[in-house]
Amino acid sequence: MSAVPPYSDRQRKTLDALCRRIIPAAFAHPGSADVAAALEARLANDKVLGEKFRLLLSLFGSRACSVLFSRSVSRFDSMSGQRQDAVLAAWEVSGIALRRTIVQAFRKLILSTYYAMPESQAGIGCRGPLYLRETEVAWEGVLDGTESDGEPVARSSTANLRTAHQEIARAAALASEPTPDGVTQFTDVNGDVEITADVCVVGTGAGGAAAAARLAEAGYDVVILEEGGYWRESNFTEQESEMVPRLYAERGNRSTEDLGFSLLQGRAVGGSTLVNWMIMLRTPPWVLDEWQRMGAEGMSESEMRPFYEMVENDVHARKVPGDAHAPNNRVILDGASRAGWSSSVAKINARQCVRAGFCGLGCRYGAKQSTLLTYIPRALAAGARLYSDARVDRVRIVETGGRTPVKQVTGAIIDRETHAPRAAFTVRAPIVVLAAGAVGTPTILQRSSMGGGGVGKYLRLHPVTAVIGKFDHEVYGTAGIPQSSLSDHFIRQNGDYGFWIECPALLPGLAGASIPGFGAAHRATMLEFPNLASLIVLNRDGAELGKSNGDVTATRSGGARIRYRMTSTDSRTLAGGIAVAGRIQLEAGAREVLTLHTPQLRVSTLRDLDAIANAPMGPNQIGLFSAHVNGTCRIGGDKATSGCTPDGERYGAAGVYVADGSLFPTAPGVN
Repeated sequence: MSAVPPYSDRQRKTLDALCRRIIPAAFAHPGSADVAAALEARLANDKVLGEKFRLLLSLFGSRACSVLFSRSVSRFDSMSGQRQDAVLAAWEVSGIALRRTIVQAFRKLILSTYYAMPESQAGIGCRGPLYLRETEVAWEGVLDGTESDGEPVARSSTANLRTAHQEIARAAALASEPTPDGVTQFTDVNGDVEITADVCVVGTGAGGAAAAARLAEAGYDVVILEEGGYWRESNFTEQESEMVPRLYAERGNRSTEDLGFSLLQGRAVGGSTLVNWMIMLRTPPWVLDEWQRMGAEGMSESEMRPFYEMVENDVHARKVPGDAHAPNNRVILDGASRAGWSSSVAKINARQCVRAGFCGLGCRYGAKQSTLLTYIPRALAAGARLYSDARVDRVRIVETGGRTPVKQVTGAIIDRETHAPRAAFTVRAPIVVLAAGAVGTPTILQRSSMGGGGVGKYLRLHPVTAVIGKFDHEVYGTAGIPQSSLSDHFIRQNGDYGFWIECPALLPGLAGASIPGFGAAHRATMLEFPNLASLIVLNRDGAELGKSNGDVTATRSGGARIRYRMTSTDSRTLAGGIAVAGRIQLEAGAREVLTLHTPQLRVSTLRDLDAIANAPMGPNQIGLFSAHVNGTCRIGGDKATSGCTPDGERYGAAGVYVADGSLFPTAPGVN
């Protein structure tokens, strides 16, 4: 049964009218993809977002809304197409932030839904999943040559290179079919469950999985809980419409309250390591120095070096060879060089990477060395027990005797599709390690009456925007290793708060929602999809150290309210980064550069880049993203402004530790 009631006739008419204006290509000919039906299906199992969307449709489609904001007595669905376009364009640039939020909610959901559908992608030149076809561009698939353990890429000197990736995919899928010993998928369990252990680890991402492996190998009886599902190589279809709802928090719809930032976080066994783009960078020494000044201990560059080396060895972090770069990454290397700026080749955590480009949708080839393939197997081999589909609600102290009181971790066994609770679970353990991410960890603490101080405060996002270059030759950013190069020439500015430039994986659904505008103009840009090169500007935020840019708060419904606003200093730094990325694109040969501002800036000469400094940077005036959600339980010496002691233990809660990015005292400034 659907978690969201069916749409009313009025809501359907409003949705249909919005779809027709935002993506007219969906109605171009009989048999076109039914974007309205696909969007309704996408939201059917998301009760919170589905109800919000229904409310917005009712509001926007009402006569009162038209009279008040559009000076028309006609409802939106009854207006002419020209008038509807004028209304949407006016709301996009409105001085009233709520109106911008509403139109962006419609625009992003409709465009991301449409362009994630396989039936819509061929029309813009997207070639689809690699494992279902032969290689078609030189920067995808297995490389020629002799394999070397010193490289992260797959090579072959004898196999048919056009189809060698298919053999790797089949081998990885076959190897992953059986569920390993120690893994319990709660989808297979009926009724309530009670478990005891020495340690309960909540979360299976970079922090939780590593902690679980080390603790299990040290002899502790470890139980690992993961809210998301347990998926393997055979499940990764390389289709956005299937994998984004399956592998991302809130089905890929997580955002700040005002929709100003889209937040891309993993939600599956492997956490965000399952869907990240593999680049591996060490925290700069000046950031570590800053952390120590704020109360962190044992984190100088020399003290951290052996741990970085250990982790890099664990996940096979190796430099990308020169013949493996896709054109999108060559833009950074070539454009930065011509501008006189430094750039470098990146390390990625991969073995036998076939350069498919679908890293953000899970790796079907078993190449990405996520925690699913590294620390989780180590933990299981040492006797740990893993339970998927387990949403933790709170932690309670139930026995106060002894040095470390026993805790009771409680939560719901959830349905994998609807995320609705099916039963309850309880884990009793003296030690609890929270690694649910910088949204999940603080909300668990708040619901457990362990909040206060810095818990939920000092949210850091590494604000990201994109700069798109149009080239006269094919770039095809969907294929190839996403982040094989970077430029960190400007990483130290404004007291070490600068920006760096990288290259994303250009998937159609993400691109469709990111590119500003709607209708014919938006479609014209998407039709150039194979020739678009995208660079991302990542900003080290939090330059005003004493200020909390944002916060995370548990809601009564069991979710999280996320609020964030860049400071003026951070906004200026990001604007500078956009100009730099634009110049890199032009220096590399782009004939035109597009920003994600609304209205969109289009630049074709170096002198035109000056306009970026004066472009709007407020909520929903520029497309902003984050895959680095950090800082909400930060380490520090002052419990009034920190969440955890220098050892990562929650102040006032003996035996409750945090082991994820929420510990960072300030933004690390790298992936």
